[in-house]
Amino acid sequence: MTTVLIVNDQALQRLGLRMFLEAQPDLTVVGEATDCAQAVRAASALQPDVVLLNLGRTDADLVQAIRRITQPDCHAKASRPEPASGLPPRVVVLIPSDGDEYACATLRAGADGILLKDALPEELTATVRIVAMGGSVLSPRLTHALIEAVRERDSTGRPDRKRRLSRLTERETEVLAALASGWSNSEIAERLSIAPTTVKTHISSILAKIGTRARVQAVVFAYETGLVRPPWQQPRPRDQTSRISQEEGSGPPVERRQRRWPS
Repeated sequence: MTTVLIVNDQALQRLGLRMFLEAQPDLTVVGEATDCAQAVRAASALQPDVVLLNLGRTDADLVQAIRRITQPDCHAKASRPEPASGLPPRVVVLIPSDGDEYACATLRAGADGILLKDALPEELTATVRIVAMGGSVLSPRLTHALIEAVRERDSTGRPDRKRRLSRLTERETEVLAALASGWSNSEIAERLSIAPTTVKTHISSILAKIGTRARVQAVVFAYETGLVRPPWQQPRPRDQTSRISQEEGSGPPVERRQRRWPS
């Protein structure tokens, strides 16, 4: 059972999200919060698998809240079993259609999934499940904005990123490039002729060496260092989906339907 903390400043929207999520057989809502400060306290006390942040504003407080929620040392052990990933609560953020500029900031802060607020209900539940399993999801409409933001960033900090990149072995660099190109674990294993378990070991080592906690942050790092080009300039696997990366076995891509999630 995946546990979820809902963070929303609108009472009716919180109720709607709770009813929708708890209608899913594998999801349960363990708490609610109305602002960033409450979100940080509730995440620490309840230790949900996923924190769903859906606030009316996207600002520095939201970015700071994500950073505090995803800090491993900010959370005491809970009495219930830890999430399968062994990490602190993972974060999914719903942002407005004009919130492109916050996509990169929330990813840097530690968010594992970003959707627009007009996402389909099926996309929301799929994202919660993928993120809870250790994967990462990015709304396809935000992908281009994210890459452009990375490409246009000031050069400040580039030497440090290059230094962290140089810590990787040749094989780890290959795995990071494949990961950033959108390949799944099984596709990376087939492409590099290594075992899927070895891919997972390499990814864990990569995250530790470059100082990130999630695959999606490693993808951003790969773009920032120039290790990979924008995805539209690269060959795509036949079953490539819109998400940046996803742990193998997390289910099929979500089909688009006419029913939309209330904004």
